[in-house]
Amino acid sequence: MGNQPTLRGAPVHDASQRNHDVFGPGGQGLVALRDEVFDHGPDPDNPGWHHWNLKDETLFNGAVMGKLITRIDDDGKARLRMFPERRHQNLQGIIHGAVTLSLIDISLFTTMHNIGSGNAGPSVTVELSTQFVGGGKPDMPLDAVCEIVRETGSMVFVRGTVVQEDHAVASFSGIVKKIKPRAAA
Repeated sequence: MGNQPTLRGAPVHDASQRNHDVFGPGGQGLVALRDEVFDHGPDPDNPGWHHWNLKDETLFNGAVMGKLITRIDDDGKARLRMFPERRHQNLQGIIHGAVTLSLIDISLFTTMHNIGSGNAGPSVTVELSTQFVGGGKPDMPLDAVCEIVRETGSMVFVRGTVVQEDHAVASFSGIVKKIKPRAAA
């Protein structure tokens, strides 16, 4: 495949086509993540971006992380963005490392959905390795930018960086295990 961006193995030539193919016509999203519990439609406040939010805001993503949006960059990488708030800061006034780790963990699944097989659920993180290289600034969006190293029938290997524009916050790699539904007893 070389450096040619692909969507589920097929060459894709521009980000707008990739976003259309991933999120469907009108941005309605793939059925792999149940529409009744998940919102991944277009974000009207951020053209070219899509929501990545659970409809139940009392669960972790909404209760802790706040609004999350995602897109596929022109280079074919998946990008997940959060908007830091005061509650995301530590005592040094920078973004808490646990928040950055949470963004990274969630980004593994947006990457699977956006540029992988398209089915980010049900799955679980089995490994996450992170190197913090800078403090996150609380007054700027925080982005996890990811690529798939390899995807098999049961595993997805992802690597990426957490950035704020040109400022690096962390680098990481992670492995996600796809869970197969159990047969009824």
